[in-house]
Amino acid sequence: MTYKDVNTLIEEGEGFEVEFKRKVSTPEKIAKTLVALANTKGGHILFGVDDDGSIVGVESEKSEVDLIEQAGTFYCIPEIHPDIDIVPFDGIDVIVAYVRESPDKPHYFTGATNGDAVNGEETKVYIRVNANSVMASKEVVRILRSEHSDAKPFTIEIGENEKRLFRYLDEHDRITVPEFAKLVNISDRRASRTLVSLVRAGVIRIHTLEKRDYFTLAGELPR
Repeated sequence: MTYKDVNTLIEEGEGFEVEFKRKVSTPEKIAKTLVALANTKGGHILFGVDDDGSIVGVESEKSEVDLIEQAGTFYCIPEIHPDIDIVPFDGIDVIVAYVRESPDKPHYFTGATNGDAVNGEETKVYIRVNANSVMASKEVVRILRSEHSDAKPFTIEIGENEKRLFRYLDEHDRITVPEFAKLVNISDRRASRTLVSLVRAGVIRIHTLEKRDYFTLAGELPR
């Protein structure tokens, strides 16, 4: 990672695959972003860059790199090991951590409370939505599990409930889990499983907002 590369990222601004952090704060906060990037499309975290893109630098690159590595090792399951570069800017340093999209989704943040239990630890799953790291819904977590490199092949049968869903989406563009459950008179849990199965089969798409998910036909965006 060069001075020019970092300048390009700063000029493009924060977004789906880029996050600025003024300083290396706590390992827990760093871990949430590591998890979100690994669970989505990967990306860069720039430490020593303010939200407005101004370069403020980091105080101690060695101790702060240690915190980043600690975040990926002790607060992420499976562990995340970002590629870390220290890039000098006129006497100050910017730390760039690059996280690859993971083949071992989902990654869990282990500093959570009231989350799922993984190996006896309370955890939560985060993903990127626009320029933010947000907690994933249970539907998204199931889809991430299906993308794991060890996931088994998947088939699905199209029944009357699925056909009613397709007719509804032809007319209304989008649907949520509760709306689908009400449409075909089934439980939210069963509706969730059905929608996740259709996403896995590539028939519909899931769209994540910061507070809720909705589903559309594959290849179509809501008007």
